Amino acid sequence: MNLKATNTLTGKKETIDTRKPGQVSIYVCGITPYSDTHLGHVRPLVFWDAVIRYLEYRGFRVTTVQNVTDVNEKVLTRAQLEGLEERKLAEKYFQEYIEVSDRLKVLRMDHYPWVSDHMDQIIQMIEQLIEAGHAYEVDGNVYFDISSAPDYGALSGQALDDLIAGARLGVNAEKRHPADFALWKRIDDEEIPRWHSPWGKGRPGWHIECSAISQAYLGYGFDFHGGGSDLIFPHHENERAQSEALNQEDTPFVRHWLHHGMVTGEEGKMSKSLGNFVTARTLLDAYPPEVIRFFLLSAHYSSPLTYSRDRLEATKTAWERLVNTAEALYSLLSKTATPEDVVLAEQEAASINDATDVLKQQFCDAMDDDFNTPRAIGAIFEGIRRVNGVINASDFVLSPEVYDQLGDFYDQLEISGNILGIWPDVEASGLQTAEGRPGMEADLLNLLVKVREKARSQKLWELADTIRDGLADLEIQIEDTPEGPRIRRGD
Repeated sequence: MNLKATNTLTGKKETIDTRKPGQVSIYVCGITPYSDTHLGHVRPLVFWDAVIRYLEYRGFRVTTVQNVTDVNEKVLTRAQLEGLEERKLAEKYFQEYIEVSDRLKVLRMDHYPWVSDHMDQIIQMIEQLIEAGHAYEVDGNVYFDISSAPDYGALSGQALDDLIAGARLGVNAEKRHPADFALWKRIDDEEIPRWHSPWGKGRPGWHIECSAISQAYLGYGFDFHGGGSDLIFPHHENERAQSEALNQEDTPFVRHWLHHGMVTGEEGKMSKSLGNFVTARTLLDAYPPEVIRFFLLSAHYSSPLTYSRDRLEATKTAWERLVNTAEALYSLLSKTATPEDVVLAEQEAASINDATDVLKQQFCDAMDDDFNTPRAIGAIFEGIRRVNGVINASDFVLSPEVYDQLGDFYDQLEISGNILGIWPDVEASGLQTAEGRPGMEADLLNLLVKVREKARSQKLWELADTIRDGLADLEIQIEDTPEGPRIRRGD
């Protein structure tokens, strides 16, 4: 196994070297819960879910943490507008985030620590930074001294001199250097929630929150830190600087930094502040969760992803090819194998066995290579193409040997689909033959199917189409296959 991922810090694809053999620790920057969950929030949810599922499939024990940034000016402003306490508002929108996550079939993180619940750890870390000479206090405000971090800017690829020069327009006379950033902010307004500290009442800066929380749960030198590319600077740059300032070890604060690209619409990056986002609930009410996951994984995580309804519709069409194959295989595997033509059976079985091997190898190669989900999806559809070429042939025979190979392929297809979270719930889809439906409904369906087949045999196409379309209106689909008509429920 040779897992590799692109490390933002080095800009190179590196072999994943975990802190502890067989274990992976992951910290992902979470939401600031002050508004509806949108597609930009959903992309990291789905990507990291696929990564976690794959790592567990490869035998790793994975520990995951995603923080909740409830102490934030945006949360405060929205809470005042809605007439709620800051925590109550954050709980409202975090609960929506979790509901969306569940609807997308995303595995829950092991921990969702809230900033407001970890003020002691945050204050303690600030105290340590002051004692070590990396931070200083001025009239109740505490700043990190970036000149004490020799490689500041390495993560974002920015030179310290350029950062200082770029900050001069907004210079703060309290700071030793214009680019020094706040660890603690004095708050005098009695109406704003604040906490006691050695420097007076106030609130923490944004960056110190993640440093304190990530190490409280995962310790120093954990394996993966994830977030959007918009967080590289200043958030992750500052987080890295203050964390490594307190640790003179050879190991870095984070072994592998992974950043996903932004979701953009026709007007550019989706964000709450721009008001151009699509809510996750709106999409989930219109599309199966597997389609949304498929769409989000159809581009490499590091690339921007452009959203449009047309693209989502095209994704739905592609996903339905997977559904149709899954249903066809499920239907075949519910039948009894027939006596075989030995030569033909051997050829068919060998072709299906090859498709299984190719699917497994290509899928794992793709995921091992920087979690390349588009290539992994391509492996799934290559397997589908090969197997459909066998089972849709006019001389296909479901021999015992072929039956066994189809079962193996189905299992591997299901495993791959489940890792990406795009596998359809075939058994719950209503797929059955007409004979499998109980009572009068089965009799009526059988009769209608026979009438339609009779009409087709006599080239009465209008009558055959009328029966098919009428059943479709009742969400009962007739699909014509080489083995005869197949019935399933659903649009």
